[in-house]
Amino acid sequence: MTDKADIPDETGTGPEAGTRPDLTAAQVLRAAREQFTELTGLQPEGVSRFERTEDGWTLEAEAVEVARIPETMSVMALYELTLGPDGLLTGYRRVRRYERGRSDAR
Repeated sequence: MTDKADIPDETGTGPEAGTRPDLTAAQVLRAAREQFTELTGLQPEGVSRFERTEDGWTLEAEAVEVARIPETMSVMALYELTLGPDGLLTGYRRVRRYERGRSDAR
């Protein structure tokens, strides 16, 4: 679960009522990882994109979808995650799937 100290209170009733301090990059990444794992059961292994947007944050995370032996045959997936300015996950989608040992043709 996300630590409540990592996400500002926006209800107007907490100690930070009326304010919304900026989240640090580490807080956003931690919140994204925890919420994504809770929803999908997948554990992100790395982040290949991370940026602040007008609506909050967007990042791309890689996760193992199907573990295989040898590990280079595992099926990986790249997910795009969007978070609001408060660090709450607003959506995610799988962008692509690939074998771990394969590189892009580009």
